[in-house]
Amino acid sequence: MEAGSARCTQVVRSQGFCFVHGAEMRESLAGVGGLADWGAFAESWGHLGPDPYLARTGRARRRRHAVFSAAHDGAIRREPHQPHFQSTEYNRLQGDIERWFEPITDAIAGGDCLQTILRYSAGFFGALAPEVARWRIEVHQFRIEARPGEAGEPTPEGVHRDGVDFVLVLMVDRRNIESGTTTIHLADGTELGSFTLTEAFDTALVDDARVFHGVTAVTALDPAQPAHRDVLVVTLRRE
Repeated sequence: MEAGSARCTQVVRSQGFCFVHGAEMRESLAGVGGLADWGAFAESWGHLGPDPYLARTGRARRRRHAVFSAAHDGAIRREPHQPHFQSTEYNRLQGDIERWFEPITDAIAGGDCLQTILRYSAGFFGALAPEVARWRIEVHQFRIEARPGEAGEPTPEGVHRDGVDFVLVLMVDRRNIESGTTTIHLADGTELGSFTLTEAFDTALVDDARVFHGVTAVTALDPAQPAHRDVLVVTLRRE
């Protein structure tokens, strides 16, 4: 295992989370695969669909979604398109409903960047749970937009757990915004750490079974200009 990943494994094992700066994360990813299509990968956030379920609450964000599986031998397979589901135990805002989102495009799903991130995620978190033979992996492309007079909410459900085993949050692009700080908490609300994903590849690695996470709202630095926060969220749940 690459030295940086080994360090992060120990940190997650000891405290339940690890924040990784972009340069270190990019080096770790490059150790398991290519990143040659990063330009097209990042540009694809400009083509996400609306989140119609969140719109019903008067909030806004854009997203695409896909489901993969990863075997113990490292083989990764895209599964048929299916809904995203969380119980109200984990999502009080939108729990207990099947939410269908536009699928991640084939070009992005099969491209170097996403495949490398999936291999890294399965390998990194697999080292923390070596007994798991197969992972269900959900991938979410999120764009949070800050509009004039209206902050964007990366986690409208508040500080929460996702109801999975592990979570990776990777910064793709951040434009004309301030705040958007990721915070990690115990169940009683005690804050364990915070980190603002600002550069491409800045990453949070989270043991979702042990800690809660949230992200503060983002506001536009210049309200007259477009403002957004683009992240990739990868969740792993044992099957």
